[in-house]
Amino acid sequence: TNTSSGQYIFCGCTTNTTFTDLLFSINKQPERTKRYFPEKCQPVKRKKGPAPKMLGNEVCSVCGDKASGFHYNVLSCEGCKGFFRRSVIKGAQYMCKSSGRCEMDMYMRRKCQQCRLRKCREAGMLEQCVLSEEQIRLKKMKKQHEEEVARSSSVATPSPVPEAAPLAPEQQEMIEKLVAMQKQCNKRSFIDRLKVTPWPQSQDPMNREVRQQRFAHFTELAIMSVQEIVDFAKQLPGFLELTREDQIALLKTSTIEIMLLETSRRYNPSIESITFLTPDFSYNKDDFAKAGLQFEFINPIFEFSKGMNDLHLDEAEYALLIAINIFSADRPNVQDHDLVEKLQQPYVDALHSYIRIKRPNDHLMFPRMLMKLVSLRTLSSVHSEQVFALRLQDKKLPPLLSEIWDVHE
Repeated sequence: TNTSSGQYIFCGCTTNTTFTDLLFSINKQPERTKRYFPEKCQPVKRKKGPAPKMLGNEVCSVCGDKASGFHYNVLSCEGCKGFFRRSVIKGAQYMCKSSGRCEMDMYMRRKCQQCRLRKCREAGMLEQCVLSEEQIRLKKMKKQHEEEVARSSSVATPSPVPEAAPLAPEQQEMIEKLVAMQKQCNKRSFIDRLKVTPWPQSQDPMNREVRQQRFAHFTELAIMSVQEIVDFAKQLPGFLELTREDQIALLKTSTIEIMLLETSRRYNPSIESITFLTPDFSYNKDDFAKAGLQFEFINPIFEFSKGMNDLHLDEAEYALLIAINIFSADRPNVQDHDLVEKLQQPYVDALHSYIRIKRPNDHLMFPRMLMKLVSLRTLSSVHSEQVFALRLQDKKLPPLLSEIWDVHE
């Protein structure tokens, strides 16, 4: 409803409500109470392509030293590669004594870190290419698991696969609760679907009002997903033990990844569409494009959804993956890393045990599923480009979406 003050109201709350307000209010009251109306977004294009082959005599694009290869999208030496990675992971802030005007070379790279980092970015190094400690840990787990499988398969006489131990009672109870929590959150969204802006019947691509209505429709579905995620997270054992600052830090950066996981759960390969809530809410790539999104953003989402669909995960596996994703200690601004890792471990152990029981002959399923969480980090950076395009066009999102989709602002 458009009020006399120009505010939009949905389920009783104005667009001035922030993500922080939502989290704190839900800590006291589980029922969702907020909805918003966004505006149209025009994403930017994303260039892709393989790195050219090395000839052997290349120099670092940052300092001029001998290059060792293409690192983070730029031809660079090992020193600048490591410097850029450390700076990104630590979120380092440097100061230059010469007002940021240092000429960068092999000598000056040790004297002025600010100008070295500036030159790294000017040369084209991308922060989203830097693997976090969590991503490295997941990759190591996958590699170790593959090596174990390779060693066992090299034995001439294969031994029978030992029967997997049953789930511990506390693991079984935890999984059942996770699935029940997820169904309850989905049920609330199903009830709220009637309040979503209707998908316009007009097919006129030049009609501005029709485009805005389509985008509002999609964004309100996204808001419903955000509410589901917050509802789900606050019921996870241990989540409310964290400080409010850590709760916010975990949810701000994990929400878009969980939304993409939920999207893949709703992918229908037979019609190549994503179905939200009911068959009436099914959308293919063209539907997303009609709402103003570009295929550089749409295609990776559908490719990820198809890959997840090929794994044939059930509700328990999706719920455990979401819980693992929420408790990622390497998120920016998280303070109590040890507690977050401690809270995450039971879900990792439960997923591992559950997969061994459900898929006793597929030894690579567990690392494959964990690597999907790494892929979500890349998809999240693609999504950030869309938000950046929105800012370039001076399109303002409601505070809730602005907070969780533009966390670096």
